[in-house]
Amino acid sequence: MATSDAPTENPVSHRRNGPGAVVELRGEIDLATAPTVWDRFEEAIAAGTDRLTVDLRPVTFIDCSGLRVLCRAHARLAERGGRLRVVADSSFVLRLLGVAGLLTFFDVHPHLPGAPTGPDGPALGPVRP
Repeated sequence: MATSDAPTENPVSHRRNGPGAVVELRGEIDLATAPTVWDRFEEAIAAGTDRLTVDLRPVTFIDCSGLRVLCRAHARLAERGGRLRVVADSSFVLRLLGVAGLLTFFDVHPHLPGAPTGPDGPALGPVRP
């Protein structure tokens, strides 16, 4: 019988990318994992990051708690003149961002900046509804 105390996989990885940082979120981003996600965002911002890219491509589920930490990070960066970029390509995540009115609020792209996507190079255009 599984217990609810079982440890969950860390939903966050973080790496520097020049003057910015990339935070990759994985699995389910919900009430249980949102505090861990926020802690990682705060670490990146406290380290001087003014450009934070959040990669949501490996996310299988995100609820309002996850959206809330994205909005908090966006606000914290904006206070410092920074910006938040969201990378998302799943129909679930894009639909959720659209319903929440966040597709135009966040800088949303289908690929990480500079990532090769085919013979013509990276697709850097924003995702729009």
